[in-house]
Amino acid sequence: MTIHANRELSLSDAEGWRRRLSPYQRPNDWRSLFELVATVPPLGLAWLAMLIALQFHLYWLYGLLLFPAAGLLIRLFMIQHDCGHGALFGNPAANQWVGRVAGVLTLTPYDHWRRSHAIHHATSSNLDRRGTGDINTLTSGEYRALSGWGRLLYRLYRHPAVMFGLGPAYIFFLENRLPFGSMRKGWMPWISTTSTNLGIAACVGLTIWAFGVQTLLMTYVATALIAASAGVWLFFVQHQFDPAHWVHEERWSAGEAALGSSYYALPPPLSWFTGNIGVHHVHHLSSRIPFYRLPEVLRDYPSLRGLNRVNLVQSLGFPRLALWDEARQRLVSFKDVEPRQYDSHASSTQA
Repeated sequence: MTIHANRELSLSDAEGWRRRLSPYQRPNDWRSLFELVATVPPLGLAWLAMLIALQFHLYWLYGLLLFPAAGLLIRLFMIQHDCGHGALFGNPAANQWVGRVAGVLTLTPYDHWRRSHAIHHATSSNLDRRGTGDINTLTSGEYRALSGWGRLLYRLYRHPAVMFGLGPAYIFFLENRLPFGSMRKGWMPWISTTSTNLGIAACVGLTIWAFGVQTLLMTYVATALIAASAGVWLFFVQHQFDPAHWVHEERWSAGEAALGSSYYALPPPLSWFTGNIGVHHVHHLSSRIPFYRLPEVLRDYPSLRGLNRVNLVQSLGFPRLALWDEARQRLVSFKDVEPRQYDSHASSTQA
């Protein structure tokens, strides 16, 4: 499909963009099946090759295979992600079951995750509805109001070693095993997590029985840890960048929030492994567009290629941005919030 440039809409017309992008929402079931086949068998072969490399002490080969295997696991998560939006197949049941089975390998209870991710799409960039499916982000005023202990905890949470190391391991290996925060939301979170856990237990048990614990740790667990960290990094860059978009409820709109997401322009190999999720502003505009059609949108609407575009080098500086400054309307670092500012604020409050 080719849309001529003179038919493009204003970037401020978010709802108009949604209407224009609706034709891209039609999935091609054969193409979707091809993408699935291009991901799952290579992932299995990569794990098998890693296993063989370990058996023959070919550690250089094991090292070479580790990151491509993690990339394929990320890609499987993106396929599961599209299933959650009903975007991969035209048949809803096919989306649900592919997503549930993929969730066993990605350590993600599909139905439970799908609900929280839908909330993320419905509340992204809304300062009054933070807390579900997003990265905890305080305003500079909220940070100043914290006690010294509270500031320390938030600083630790936002530290790269926690955000992209300990945090992803905790989320995928521990938090996803029980429906934390959803204890009162009915049986669905419990059924979703329990069924996923049973699938994981079966796979883990068979692997340990056939190859031993060490092989499990060095193949699947090592791959999953790398994939989890990379996945959190991707999610971080999609919404924690400069210039990001955050507003209060009375000014919030889904369209403007979508256009306020980033376009993470990655090199082609990384775009393939990440399922084009870097085209995040388009994904938020129209979440039912299959991941393999997102590049078509950029091709047909060139103005979207320059909107909130960030590259790999630029993104390396984003972890220092940890607070939303409402006065400046941008994310700032802890160094930008002068100690004397919040200390004087605390003193005046105590007085």
